[in-house]
Amino acid sequence: MNGLHPLLDLDACRLRQERLRRRMADRGLDAVVLVAPEHVQYVTGHRWDFRFAPVAALLAGGETLLVCPDKPVEQAAATEVRTFVAKRRSTLRTDQREASSAVLGDWLASKRLGAGGGRPRVGVEYAACPPHVTRLLGDAELLDIDHDLLAMRRRKDPDELVLIRRAIAATGHMYEAARRLVRPGVSELTIFSALQAAAVEACGEMLTGTGNDYACAVRGGPPRDRVCQPGELYILDLGPAYRGYFADNARTLAVDGRPTDAQLAAWSHVCEALAIVERRGRAGARCRDIYEEVRQWLATAPVGSWSSHLGHGIGLFVHEDPHLNPEWDDRLEAGDVIAVEPAIYDPALACGMRIENNYLVTDAGLEPLSPFPLALAET
Repeated sequence: MNGLHPLLDLDACRLRQERLRRRMADRGLDAVVLVAPEHVQYVTGHRWDFRFAPVAALLAGGETLLVCPDKPVEQAAATEVRTFVAKRRSTLRTDQREASSAVLGDWLASKRLGAGGGRPRVGVEYAACPPHVTRLLGDAELLDIDHDLLAMRRRKDPDELVLIRRAIAATGHMYEAARRLVRPGVSELTIFSALQAAAVEACGEMLTGTGNDYACAVRGGPPRDRVCQPGELYILDLGPAYRGYFADNARTLAVDGRPTDAQLAAWSHVCEALAIVERRGRAGARCRDIYEEVRQWLATAPVGSWSSHLGHGIGLFVHEDPHLNPEWDDRLEAGDVIAVEPAIYDPALACGMRIENNYLVTDAGLEPLSPFPLALAET
């Protein structure tokens, strides 16, 4: 992503800015500064990759600044676009954050925050904001806005759902490729490469994330220089990201196409766990309650056990709110996009299985987003 063309609907970005300004008003903030690439994209429509250091700022009065590396974008959800020098003769600068912050500082100085005599209050991302930015804010009172942004990101807007659905659709093509390719003697690296190619072809461009687990006969991990063996189960937990937005699905395949009776029994139990979530899930449902019902069900499996989380939100990061996890006391909200991933593990299953689906949470229930075959093998 070079940021020259908007990745999100600009009118939707402006609506997100207004939602953020309402939160600013509630907290008495004069300005907000954003440096995390996902938040710059979220409010302006543009994203640059890890090599660059853009910045955005919102004033309570309605102005929005976008500071771009090198070239100004033609269209952005911003009232003003400025640039900083990110490279010289094609060589990337290593002090880009200092350079973009200087442009931001000049802009903020021209706005005379706190000119009425009060100490200006500025929201920054405590998790991402560097000293280059905080120093230029002088005596301003800095307040953390991470939780505000994460809360806003839970409700996915239509333009965000377009990108999430595209990422999820790419996983469908990846599983089609996997079902053709996975067999004894094929290496994990070969499968990884083929699945990445399938996702890139489906998306029509480079991915912004490659996914999660590509190691066979273990619970997860990156692909290894190892070939698949007969009798093993292969958990493919795929989370490609398209234009910054993540999918997160899992299917488990029997390497030799002949799952054992124990593997089929465990698979049936995991599928029923998904059905429990689909029956219980809707806006307002308590995640701990859903987790507990699934835990009790999986505890009755004829083989294996389960002790991990049940799921989480997805979006601009692979794990977002809400958490289907007893360590948090969250409730589902309309607009959440969640990944639900019950599993059973045991050495007798070589090594176990995980099946993960994505859903859009609505007031009426869960809308399935990943209708791909669940079977361990082709019938």
